[in-house]
Amino acid sequence: MDLTRRTVLLLVMVIFGFPVIEWAHADMAASKKHAADFDMKQVDRGRYLSMTSGCNDCHTPGYLLSEGKVAENLWLTGDRLGWRGPWGTTYAPNLRLFVKGMTEEQWVAIARTLKTRPPMPWFNLNKMHAEDLKALYQFIRYLGPGGEAAPAYVPPDQEPKTPYALFPSPPKGDRK
Repeated sequence: MDLTRRTVLLLVMVIFGFPVIEWAHADMAASKKHAADFDMKQVDRGRYLSMTSGCNDCHTPGYLLSEGKVAENLWLTGDRLGWRGPWGTTYAPNLRLFVKGMTEEQWVAIARTLKTRPPMPWFNLNKMHAEDLKALYQFIRYLGPGGEAAPAYVPPDQEPKTPYALFPSPPKGDRK
């Protein structure tokens, strides 16, 4: 390689290479600082609960149908897939935006009293231990805001504009 080509190559590396390295270093430092702002034991417990309690099944796009093979940066961002039944069409909300302005205490209070339309198993959320609800909160906050708000509820007499899963009506008769 001649001297001119080496000089140009060196200039390209200096101009483009070092800023990229500096950016990557700054990004890693920010990530470490971000992790230092959280109790990582709580975050890991919340991560575990979001997987095993089924939160991601509805609140993470594509999670259920991909057997959980969705990048964590997309977790709990809500979904545009609707759940349609006699109640209308509901959408799993973006939990990362939902808790964004809440304190941990507010989240626990809401989780304990929440009542929503199907298919959200709010009755299970209401019964979770406070420690588990706090861990979920810490994990959601650790993920940070991301994604967009889910579509709004669609009443039963209106056709949703997004794809949806259709729930059959419950059987008629005695429901003990």
